[in-house]
Amino acid sequence: ELWLKEAIECKELEPTAMVLSTVDENLQPHSRIVLLKEITIEGFIFFTNYEGHKAQQIAVNNRVCLLFFWPKMERQVRIVGSVEKISETLSTAYFMTRPIESRIGAWASPQSQVIKSQDFLKQQFEYYRQKFGDNVPKPPFWGGFIIKPTQIEFWQGRPNRLHDRLLYSIELGEWKISRLAP
Repeated sequence: ELWLKEAIECKELEPTAMVLSTVDENLQPHSRIVLLKEITIEGFIFFTNYEGHKAQQIAVNNRVCLLFFWPKMERQVRIVGSVEKISETLSTAYFMTRPIESRIGAWASPQSQVIKSQDFLKQQFEYYRQKFGDNVPKPPFWGGFIIKPTQIEFWQGRPNRLHDRLLYSIELGEWKISRLAP
């Protein structure tokens, strides 16, 4: 949380952007950027369409990796752990805080599916805007995930390439700290 706060204060371009890596049924890794929405005592929360590729891959293998990179501060944080859905109540509460156009967009986009054109998305968006007006409910196929860490590595760049690396690992329910060579 301290490093994230410092990244925000340092005006990193997208301080809450994190690379989420998943593995599909063929053991092929996939990575994409998602936005961190909350850090809790249990883990790191993001939201997505449950029918998209990342959610399908999570359903096959719930072991994931996150990576934050803050180039201005020469820092990165790598998180390894398992992921699971958060409650429908928490997902709905967050969904209702989103701008109305983002809520309509959640309905309009058949995430990860092949579409005919950009016009198709515009038509879908207008359809759902008309259907819901200002009362856009959370789609049943949309919600949050929490990544529960088993390892967290903090990496601090150094000019001489002797970077500082601290690895926090869960062992028997306790966090153990190890220093790693760069």
